[in-house]
Amino acid sequence: MRNSPSSIMIFAAGLGTRMGDLTADRPKPMINIAGKPLIDHALSLVNDADIGKAVVNLHYLPDALTRHLQGQNILFSDETDRLLETGGGFKKAADMLGSDAVFTMNSDAIWKGQNPLKIVAETWNAERMDALLLLVPQDRAHGHEAQHDFDLTDHGHVKRPGPFRYTGVQIIKPQRVTEVQDDVFSLNLVWNRLIAKGKLYGCIYEGHWCDVGNPSGIHIAESLLASDV
Repeated sequence: MRNSPSSIMIFAAGLGTRMGDLTADRPKPMINIAGKPLIDHALSLVNDADIGKAVVNLHYLPDALTRHLQGQNILFSDETDRLLETGGGFKKAADMLGSDAVFTMNSDAIWKGQNPLKIVAETWNAERMDALLLLVPQDRAHGHEAQHDFDLTDHGHVKRPGPFRYTGVQIIKPQRVTEVQDDVFSLNLVWNRLIAKGKLYGCIYEGHWCDVGNPSGIHIAESLLASDV
């Protein structure tokens, strides 16, 4: 894949409080969907995209994840002392990820269609873009309340608000994150800066995406995987 990054940050440090009792004894990425944990679904896509280095951040019940992933070529970024949000978590892991552009991916989603990492890799242009978000239209976004995050211009620039939902997959230049002075912050802060500079781009996922954010999302995700869409 042209200009494809060789590192990925997988966000797995959330508390999973909306999952209720399901996360009483396990972190959210260890919840099973169609017979395997969410984190394994994510790593299947990472392996299929042939990404050389994966960093997983940890916070809630971290030992369950490290035991499950033992023996795999994965680095861990420890946030057990303080949850840093997406931007702060990326910033803490930046030394492990390297200075070149990096994939990021949420660990609580299920995909039906092409590998989303390959889609953003094929669209990425490091000369024009500082970050590239993978977006999905509302009618192909499942498992969450309606939320319109972004829109796209004719030239592929991202703006707010709009009819597309962010899927949790992107490519971003680490420098745009590490230049933020705070330790705890959301990647939304970075994106807003890039929108103002005309350096945030987006592309559309043509398949279906499911956010597994609450218990009802488990059934929706499993139905999606079993469907013919």
